[in-house]
Amino acid sequence: MAAKEDRRASIKLTTVDDLFTTEETRSATQKEQIKEIPLAEISDFLDHPFKVKADDEMLEMAESVKQYGVLVPVLVRPKIDGGFEMVSGHRRKKASEMAGMESIPCIIRELDDDQATIIMVDSNLQREHVSPREKAFAYKMKLAAITRQGRRSDLTSRQVVGKLESADIVGRESGESGRQIQRYIRLTELIPPILDMVDDKEMAFGPAVEISYLAEKEQQALLETMQAEDCTPSLAQAQRMKKLNQDGKLNGDVIFAILTEEKPNQKEKLTIRKERVEKFFPQEFTEQQKEDLLVQLLENWYRRKQREREHER
Repeated sequence: MAAKEDRRASIKLTTVDDLFTTEETRSATQKEQIKEIPLAEISDFLDHPFKVKADDEMLEMAESVKQYGVLVPVLVRPKIDGGFEMVSGHRRKKASEMAGMESIPCIIRELDDDQATIIMVDSNLQREHVSPREKAFAYKMKLAAITRQGRRSDLTSRQVVGKLESADIVGRESGESGRQIQRYIRLTELIPPILDMVDDKEMAFGPAVEISYLAEKEQQALLETMQAEDCTPSLAQAQRMKKLNQDGKLNGDVIFAILTEEKPNQKEKLTIRKERVEKFFPQEFTEQQKEDLLVQLLENWYRRKQREREHER
């Protein structure tokens, strides 16, 4: 009887979790661990392309962390020289710092550079607001990682891809066409002030892509002309500058002539000197926000005048 009981005790029954999980999932669960890690031991991802701003949304997140803690662990990977590198969770880390926390719950995962890059980009692209600049550098990093993976022989056939397929893969997983991915990546060739204009919606995406083919010297000349004349190139003008640049015929004078030419059906513009109205706007307002506010104020003034005329009748 005792021998029979010993045999029963030695038998390990399969749990429900084991029945409905894959071997890959069980292996990952065994290898990974969730651990509270001091914030001081976690460095940001190298060349992280996404901005972490201390805006109103971040203040709300920090307040939530202060009350309830970090509910979803961040993802980190061990560094060779000690400590950890953040892969996914930069905003949660910032909120924790603002909330006065000293540590954060982390999933620790062994990842190579390319695996970490792809996870970092994909997790951040899920955010509601992603600027053209952030998309441009993120897509560039992910495309480079996927291209490198395609050259390795130790990956599965699904991961081994040719160079021409890489942009399509990035696009498919991001809801963009491969061509659009390449167009976004072109923005990384813009000088920072012009890229700022794209982010602030002061320059349209299409012309910006064409301008990215200009050398830095020509881009600087274009920037100075845009600032002096308070204008930006149309798509047709940008394409002409690109072609002239390729032919070695573009310089500051040509750029000025193109930007100041009268466009077909061009209407006369009302020009107001900036120094006359600049003091009335908050410093963080973009040019578009200033224009929108002026139009709104004029509309309100017009409606008020209309009501006054009706009362006089």
